[in-house]
Amino acid sequence: MADRVHILVLNYNGCALLQECLPSVIDCARAAAVPCRVSVVDNDSTDESIEFLRQAWPQVTVLSMPNRGLVSFNRAVRELEEPVVLLLNNDVKLGLGCVDRLAETFDRHADCFLAGPLCWTFDGRFEGTRSELRFRRGIVHTQLKPIVETEPVATEYTASAGAVFAVRRDKFLALGGFDPLFLPGRYEDLDLAFRGWLAGWKAYFVPEAVAYHKGQTTFAAKFGSRGIRELDIRNALLFAWKNLHESQHMARHLAFLAVRLAVALAMGQTVFLRGWSRALRRLSQVRSRRIVACPRIRSERELFALLG
Repeated sequence: MADRVHILVLNYNGCALLQECLPSVIDCARAAAVPCRVSVVDNDSTDESIEFLRQAWPQVTVLSMPNRGLVSFNRAVRELEEPVVLLLNNDVKLGLGCVDRLAETFDRHADCFLAGPLCWTFDGRFEGTRSELRFRRGIVHTQLKPIVETEPVATEYTASAGAVFAVRRDKFLALGGFDPLFLPGRYEDLDLAFRGWLAGWKAYFVPEAVAYHKGQTTFAAKFGSRGIRELDIRNALLFAWKNLHESQHMARHLAFLAVRLAVALAMGQTVFLRGWSRALRRLSQVRSRRIVACPRIRSERELFALLG
């Protein structure tokens, strides 16, 4: 098993969520067979989060960072020494044994760069992290592969993972971590996983590790459903412009985009038009990122076939 693990909990004005969820994280870390530390990455919270942590959990290290969403993990991971790091939002609870099961995955698979647990919502619905990669109508996205209770769940690959997953620290840093291109959020986890897969590594779904996610707490409160939809459109376009290098895939994307823009203009679909307009404003940033730092060991076609 990995000799050490570090859990990083991302927090922004989530005192109530920390009160609700952090005890399960602490319990999981204490029960782990592998030495496991817990830190909170706090994004300039203005509520009582820091005071609560100091009083209730003084053993938990607080890493204060500017409010940059998941990108804050990049700097935090660089400052750690543990080879395996578990990244989770402040609205996530961990089941006992989750840390050990995820850590074991990296020992069993030398090519593993990411391991995601079986994740449920607080009200008992399947959330992931077993997902398939889809390239439809010129857009790349993931689709959850649901659990069928009558069938055994074998450990297998996952295209991406969302609110909770473990990474091999050196591989995460080699990939450059989460890309700030997608700030304030959406698609950055898929972008990370996609680049890892293309670099020749693998992401594993680990059903023996269990987590629980409340979901849509911070984002929904800040952006609302319309704002989230605009971000999804903007970042789906940015993802395609950044990551699709094979000519047939980019041709399909551009053909889709031309049709979709025509429909949006004719129908007055302002959400799509705003998302597209916001993507265009970051086009210069996309161009600088198309020179990929990590080697592309796999082709995009191979990846879509493998994870589709």
